Amino acid sequence: MFIRALLIVLVAVSARCAEGLALPEVLKTADSKVIKSPEQWRQDRRPQILELFKEHVYGRAPVGRPDDLRFEVTETRSDFMGGRATRKLVDISFSGPGGEGRIGLIRFIPNKAPKPVPAFLLICHRGRDNIDPSRQVKEPFWPAEEIVSRGYAALTFHVSDVDPDNYDEFKDGVHGIFDPPGAERSGDAWGSIAAWAWGASRVMDYIETDADIDDERVAVIGHSRGGKTALWCGARDERFAFVISNDSGCTGAALARRKQGERVADINKNFPHWFCENYNEFNGKEENLPVDQHMLIALMAPRLVYVASATEDTWADPKGEFLACVEASPVYELYGMKGLGVKTMPEPDTPVQIGHIGYHIRSGSHNLTLFDWRCYMDFADKHWGKSNE
Repeated sequence: MFIRALLIVLVAVSARCAEGLALPEVLKTADSKVIKSPEQWRQDRRPQILELFKEHVYGRAPVGRPDDLRFEVTETRSDFMGGRATRKLVDISFSGPGGEGRIGLIRFIPNKAPKPVPAFLLICHRGRDNIDPSRQVKEPFWPAEEIVSRGYAALTFHVSDVDPDNYDEFKDGVHGIFDPPGAERSGDAWGSIAAWAWGASRVMDYIETDADIDDERVAVIGHSRGGKTALWCGARDERFAFVISNDSGCTGAALARRKQGERVADINKNFPHWFCENYNEFNGKEENLPVDQHMLIALMAPRLVYVASATEDTWADPKGEFLACVEASPVYELYGMKGLGVKTMPEPDTPVQIGHIGYHIRSGSHNLTLFDWRCYMDFADKHWGKSNE
């Protein structure tokens, strides 16, 4: 406990200002060593930041890829979307001390695009109609037809296949399967956000076996709590080349120290299953956090990352999301890359896509819309090249 408290103090005193905020230095270690090269970042600072997030915020998963992970294609049809797409339904199965689990993956791929194609993987937390595999119900939340028409594979899974989105004392889902039987949960045990991120990584395990998908050009995307999940997934799993946070807000892309909109105490009270127990130590005390969300975004470097906000979504603190992108940019500059590339918040509906960090604030409310998706695909086009049918 003393060592953990000391680490918090050491990181907290190494701070710099963003619009008057004292933030933990992303490029300074706990013992005040300044990071000056990509090698130092990867060896010294990146692992330290990742560990701090595991210990104090998201928790640590007790398992990586299960030894018995299995993939079963239960259906393949090439006549979807007027013959433009092939749908595969895939069961991703696993087991642990507490039983067995299964993630149902829906995968559409453009028939005429040269293979392998890049892909977008949506982490879905809304009703299953939003990702209807029959495409009888089509929602802008997952515009599979448009994704396919742009030359990308469209993949998705529902978070409830990994862990139910409710507080059940961590008895169901992968917590019940993999947590040590009979053991008391530690303060840094994984919550649901970490569990869902774990599930996305198991989908990536499948993608690596699918010859039609380019596993070096896969984007993981989530909205709201899914956006928090996408960021944590991308921070932990560097196989994802592009990480997208849509309206993720508190403990997603927004800076906690701004204390605007949803705060740490709010999210821990309303969703006690999302994060580790240690996170409650910072309820009303965001300034004591040894990390802030600019550091989470920085963990994506040098890969692509995109953060989006909405004008009416004040609960998610759009300004805090933008500032986190600004403050993550110096890590990209270590690699000789442009991060966000601007320090002034753009006008609504005017995407910033000049560096390896993308950002826009869309007119409207808390949602994932076709406008957002088109911005993300434009950004991917720019960096990966188009592969339309």
